Amino acid sequence: MSKTQTLQVELGERSYPIHVGTGLLNRHELIRPHLRGRQVLIVSNTTVAPLYLDRLLESLSDLDVDSVILPDGEQYKSLDTCNQVYDRLLQRRFDRKCMLIALGGGVIGDLTGFVAASYQRGVDFIQVPTTLLAQVDSSVGGKTGVNHPLGKNMIGAFHQPQCVVADTATLATLPDREMSAGVAEIIKYGLIRDAEFFDWLETHVEDLLRHDEAALTEAILRSCAIKAEVVAADEREGGLRAILNLGHTFGHAIETASGYGNWLHGEAVGAGMVMAAYLARDMGWIDQPQFERAHDLIIRAGLPDAPPTGMSGERFLELMAVDKKAEGGKLRLVLQQAIGKAVVTDAVPMDSLRRTLDHFVTP
Repeated sequence: MSKTQTLQVELGERSYPIHVGTGLLNRHELIRPHLRGRQVLIVSNTTVAPLYLDRLLESLSDLDVDSVILPDGEQYKSLDTCNQVYDRLLQRRFDRKCMLIALGGGVIGDLTGFVAASYQRGVDFIQVPTTLLAQVDSSVGGKTGVNHPLGKNMIGAFHQPQCVVADTATLATLPDREMSAGVAEIIKYGLIRDAEFFDWLETHVEDLLRHDEAALTEAILRSCAIKAEVVAADEREGGLRAILNLGHTFGHAIETASGYGNWLHGEAVGAGMVMAAYLARDMGWIDQPQFERAHDLIIRAGLPDAPPTGMSGERFLELMAVDKKAEGGKLRLVLQQAIGKAVVTDAVPMDSLRRTLDHFVTP
């Protein structure tokens, strides 16, 4: 049995552990202490369930366990899909002591968490993330939600999991494109809060992409530690937590404009971080060498460094205006001040923003 490493998200009585290791799907003792009743509903999708559902069902076989298998893809992160989960909960008469388990990537985790937050006004859930992006980012912090045709993640709730079980063995089946998408969020942590981690990534990014177990474990632990620290300081994104959205305002606009599922979230964030770095350089916040380091690492991670062709500057502005960070009609962006330091600002000169958009959009 490989070594399991555990971090704690410190939120008082709602604190919870993040377990990272190999072979954790068989470790029922990581899940059982968090059960208040015997009813468990595992939510997964058509890609992940054939690979890992039986293993999880077997470890909980003595309980009243059921499962819902949803279609795979960002386009299914919707209220309509939530109803499939509500239907099963109601048909099986699951009570307030039931437990939902999200077995999958970020879409499954966000959607399952939102169902848990709203079913009978809130029931417990556990995150079992099976993609790199979910293991380093979306499974931690309690942000849950679904998309709307007019904006990504605009419907949701803050609802913390009881624990996170990140089995790195599940990454062995992850396609290269999904690995790169996860590395985008890992790079983000270095850019916003940890210059030494960014240095480490410049040396080890290829190790991550080729599934080196030691490098992956290190990157997951360091990413989760940074996110746990930020979430503990600002659980509901009143200030500091917004720095976790570096590249996301541009990225969410790309996802919405291109149609949910056509660009992976991490791909859109990768391009968005390049755009944010270009804007920070235009404003004089970072210099050319810092921009190039960020840009080069994103390229080495196999990520796009520009939005899709056909997006106009006006379309970007229109979609960015409905971003969750916008306040009082003012656009708020997360921008770097250095490698390892980022801030949220509503003082972006419109001419700098337009120069950035003009540079990246194609007529």
